[in-house]
Amino acid sequence: MTGLRALPPADSLGETTYQRLRADIIMGALAPGLKLRLEALRERYGVGAGTLREALSRLAAEQFVLAEDQRGFEVAPISESGLRDIAALRLLIEEHALALSFAHGTLDWEAAVIAAHHRLDSHEDRLERGDTSDIAGWRESDWRFHQALIAACGSRVLIESHAEVFDRYLRYQMIALAFRPAASRPEHRALMQAALRRDTDGAVALLRHHLQAGMDQAIRLGRVPPG
Repeated sequence: MTGLRALPPADSLGETTYQRLRADIIMGALAPGLKLRLEALRERYGVGAGTLREALSRLAAEQFVLAEDQRGFEVAPISESGLRDIAALRLLIEEHALALSFAHGTLDWEAAVIAAHHRLDSHEDRLERGDTSDIAGWRESDWRFHQALIAACGSRVLIESHAEVFDRYLRYQMIALAFRPAASRPEHRALMQAALRRDTDGAVALLRHHLQAGMDQAIRLGRVPPG
């Protein structure tokens, strides 16, 4: 299990192949700009060309893959402008969803936020102590925490839109963004506390800083190409 959004049950070979390809792109196992040659993919995933083309076409519609006329497919590249764009889109959706969720959250919602934060904080505690053996688990717990914060927004469309955008942002996280042990952990704790106080303005300010600081670090370290 990764930090990816929930997907439909894998009830067919095509669905399974799509999910595996999608996860490998988001988690960085298939690098940005990689040419996705069908022969190599058949060996990697053990399926036929038709199944692969169907999965790749779906991923192209989600902007994880580029379809080149008569030249096949390649993994979508990453760039500084791309990171800024997807972070801005995530912020736009998440800010609105946070306000609705804080307004309508119940005690059960508060309990779910606390539980999600506890799981995330446990991962971040290990990372602070230098244990990097479960980076994927940390990323998943981060995703679950941010999903928990907006879970009471009352809009399925908002939740699904946020999940889709978060996965595109998660790809940048896995490839380019680094853990900030002195900052990320208290930022998440402050977000949880703002949720329990129903402090929308405070949470939005924290979220903006949280995303901006991560982007600034990735760009400063040269982990995303300019452009």
